[in-house]
Amino acid sequence: MRTRCPWGTTDPLYIDYHDREWGVPLHDDQRLFEFLILEGAQAGLSWITILKKRPHYRRAFEGFDPGKVARYGPAEIDDLLRDEGLVRNRLKITAAVENARAYLDVQQAFGSFDTFIWSFVEGRPIRNAWRNMQQVPAQTETSQKMSKELKARGFKFVGPVICYAFMQAVGMVNDHLIDCFRHSEI
Repeated sequence: MRTRCPWGTTDPLYIDYHDREWGVPLHDDQRLFEFLILEGAQAGLSWITILKKRPHYRRAFEGFDPGKVARYGPAEIDDLLRDEGLVRNRLKITAAVENARAYLDVQQAFGSFDTFIWSFVEGRPIRNAWRNMQQVPAQTETSQKMSKELKARGFKFVGPVICYAFMQAVGMVNDHLIDCFRHSEI
């Protein structure tokens, strides 16, 4: 039997996410946009809630195409707020649209969102060596800097805790515990 991080062992969806996605360095702009939106939607909720809703988010946000989402107006936002497959929070839905617009501005300024976001870790994942979940921080100096810069560029729902969760999800930091089989694989 494989040893996993303790959070990744309760639900088959969680296990699959832990084993295949979490902590794997991600450099695809559209997937990075997806995680940015999903991490913002997760604020105050459990990640499993968002994982269960992710297929619906993908449909509702047109495959997380930032160009399409950026064009959403009040009518589309109202439609999304009536969608039971989403977290129906006006601030989070509106933030997703505003974030799409800010995202496109970053792509324009830096050539890609990937170039911009990975610059916070100098293009290389931070590899930690935590022995237990209590050692894993909720935020770091790097996630604080990222949060500040994203907010300055017009992003919403990008506090330092959300930024750190994003960094973990997209592999900017390897926070698999050292006895987890994924720690050495990543």
